[in-house]
This record gives sequence, structure tokens and C-alpha cells, in this order.
Amino acid sequence: MRDELLQLGIEELRSAGDVDSAVSGTAGTLMVVVNSVCGCAAGKARPGLALALRHGSRPDRMTSVFAGFDVDATARARSYFVGVIPSSPSIALLKNGRLIYMLERRHIEVRSADQIAAELRSAFDKFCTTGVESQAQSASQPETPDLQNSAASGAHLLKIQTRPS
Repeated sequence: MRDELLQLGIEELRSAGDVDSAVSGTAGTLMVVVNSVCGCAAGKARPGLALALRHGSRPDRMTSVFAGFDVDATARARSYFVGVIPSSPSIALLKNGRLIYMLERRHIEVRSADQIAAELRSAFDKFCTTGVESQAQSASQPETPDLQNSAASGAHLLKIQTRPS
């Protein structure tokens, strides 16, 4: 279960300090996978994530916490998922310490691995940019997250709005 994500190049965070360091030390997009022993993690979330990571766009840093085992790390990671009910498995994208995308358990349970991969590829295309693109966007448009549910995908999305200058 842990090894599946490690083999994908996903860094395991085992403590609250590890989580805080990852969030504060990541320039660009940080993915946090809340891993689990449940069947939907084994049969849907992890295989879907593996398929999605074959795609060109991907987060700048990829991490995981393990619900039920690394309790402090999981609690700290979830503290960054403002406005989202804790669930596992789940997959979050953060930028500058703020949640910008969330795929929750309730969305994972009803999808196949291929559908999860498609959802994640779409999120990666939307939220994961190159360093140059990210710097240009930050300089020209400050971001303010506005929590929205996406009816089309069923995923918990944050709509990024720009503040007037």
C-alpha cells in the first residue's frame, strides 16, 4: 500500500512537521494523497493516480500521508484542506499552502480507475504549470480561492478568481 505510491515517486510524509515542511517548502503545486487500506484506495484511487501520472502535466511535488497509521501527519495534512470533510482516500492539490483542488472519497468510490485518472489528468492540466508559467501568473494575477463544487466532474474544486488591482 505504501510501496505502491513510493514506486510512483510519491514522497511519504510521516509526521506533522514533514507535512508543514512540504507545504511551506514547495514552490508550485503540491499534491497530497491521503492513502488508506480500504478497497477503493487499492482498486481505484492508487491505480487511477498511477495512470494519471503517466500524463505530461503533473504536480511539482507529490506526497502522501497514510490515514490510520500516520495519525499526526494525516491530521496536519487535513488541516490544510479548509472547507472539506476529512475522508480517505483523497487527493488534494495545494498551491502556496492553499487548497486549489480536492478529489474526495465520495467521488472516488463511484468511479473506475480510468475515470479517476481522467479526472486527475484534467486537474493536472488546469492547476499544474511549469515554473515559468507559474511565476508569470503569480506576478500578474494574485489568486483568491473560492470553494465551488464542479457539477460536471463531481470533484470538489476551488475556482480561482483574480482580485481587481
